[in-house]
Amino acid sequence: MVDAIGSRAVNLDINGKLMRFDIDDPLLPSWIEESALKSGGYPYDDRMDKEKYEKQLEKLQIELVKVQFWLKATGKRLMALFEGRDAAGKGGTIFSVHAYLNPRSARVVALSKPTETEAGQWYFQRYIAHFPTSGEIVLFDRSWYNRAGVEPVMGFCTPEQYKDFLKAVPRFEDTIFDEGIIFHKFWLDIGREMQLKRFHERRHDPLKIWKLSPMDIAALNKWDDYTGKRDVMLDKTHEKETPWTIVRANDKRRARINVIRQILLGLDYEGKDKQAIGEIDDKILGLGPKFLK
Repeated sequence: MVDAIGSRAVNLDINGKLMRFDIDDPLLPSWIEESALKSGGYPYDDRMDKEKYEKQLEKLQIELVKVQFWLKATGKRLMALFEGRDAAGKGGTIFSVHAYLNPRSARVVALSKPTETEAGQWYFQRYIAHFPTSGEIVLFDRSWYNRAGVEPVMGFCTPEQYKDFLKAVPRFEDTIFDEGIIFHKFWLDIGREMQLKRFHERRHDPLKIWKLSPMDIAALNKWDDYTGKRDVMLDKTHEKETPWTIVRANDKRRARINVIRQILLGLDYEGKDKQAIGEIDDKILGLGPKFLK
């Protein structure tokens, strides 16, 4: 199963130095190991302490359960989408939000490539079919923003489709806002060395190998292409009513804690414990493209 991926070795320009990375080599290169956490301008030298993380996460998950009761009682709807490069930690962050919620009214949506029927529909149509009803939480693991990143980089859409998408998104999301859906857009940002480290872990961990896709391999040499598309996306679709929340996600623990805090702090639900929630770490989480500069 592992061998089915095939051998992949690439030469990468890392900070002006040419480095060779062979994802099939069981030994992680020292230059990745040493620089992964601090890559991409990450502000901390160490990961969040595991015990501290687990205690804080439990408090936040208790608050999320309160939110679910509140949504059910009020009929409000909550929706969040999670975007980021491959291996940015989207799935794990979503799991930390969803873990103790009642699955009858909290859903994770991770769509595969469009069917022939869906490919002939209005682009947003298949996503709308999964929007929350009264009292529901819906978490998108990737979303319509595939057309702002993966599709144009990999040639899965035409330049005209990409251009039309960027023009349509603000109007589409204005409708979500006007409909009264509580709506979050999270971009999980990681450094290049951290992405390579996580790819390597997936390649050599039999429990994670399923996470490493041909798309991940194809993305190895397209870092700059994805960066360019990310920057255009944030510039064109960061709006006052539907802003992008940027999360520095090299440390998954800090990322998850602050994502949940962001969701909770914006809600006025019964029994809200502000002390248990804590405050946003403004080194980890901020709004809009300026946070990445």
